[in-house]
Amino acid sequence: MTNHLTNISLKVHCEGEIYHIQTYSNEYRSLMMLIYDKISPEDFGDCLGMGKCGTCLVEIEPEIVLNSFQRNEETTLLKAGAVDRSRLACQILIDEHINGLAVKILRS
Repeated sequence: MTNHLTNISLKVHCEGEIYHIQTYSNEYRSLMMLIYDKISPEDFGDCLGMGKCGTCLVEIEPEIVLNSFQRNEETTLLKAGAVDRSRLACQILIDEHINGLAVKILRS
């Protein structure tokens, strides 16, 4: 049985720096965990993926279609006063659909 891994390229804007990150499908469960591991921004992902704290808020490129809102995400986005293209990185799955994604980490 062949194990096929899909390569994924991402661009992350964080605190004035641009990071080009390479990963593959299912290396990480979520974009939050990938950013947390590869960039380690301070005070990022405090609830560890539960969609409750809003500390992993990112603004996405508009042409990428992501999975629909999960669990607590919509409520947390409303509480955070998020802009149109905002999502919680903990709710964005690492799969072939996000290849080419560019995000900017938003700070409240």
